[in-house]
Amino acid sequence: MPLPPELERLARDCDVVPYRSSGPGGQKKNKTESSVRVRHRPTGITRVATESRSQMRNREMALARVLAELKRRAHKPKPRKATRPGKAAVARRLDTKRRESVKKRERRTVEE
Repeated sequence: MPLPPELERLARDCDVVPYRSSGPGGQKKNKTESSVRVRHRPTGITRVATESRSQMRNREMALARVLAELKRRAHKPKPRKATRPGKAAVARRLDTKRRESVKKRERRTVEE
């Protein structure tokens, strides 16, 4: 099963190391090197995949995780523009404040 083209290009810049993982799984997991650790050489990003029993599937998942991290790091958020509230919004806010102040004024105790 060949890798998708973008993962194939990414794999050229990565060190792919299969290893035996630990944990539950018994003899099958203890004997096979199906877990994969992928390290992107230029950036040092390391991702691991141990979910599948197939080394090829784990390799693909780990490369996809490295690619996702590279995309996340490359994303630049759109700059925010400062805006002012419109006239209607200002009027609504002031009207609400007036109503609240009247409500609080009416709650006060009457001084004799």
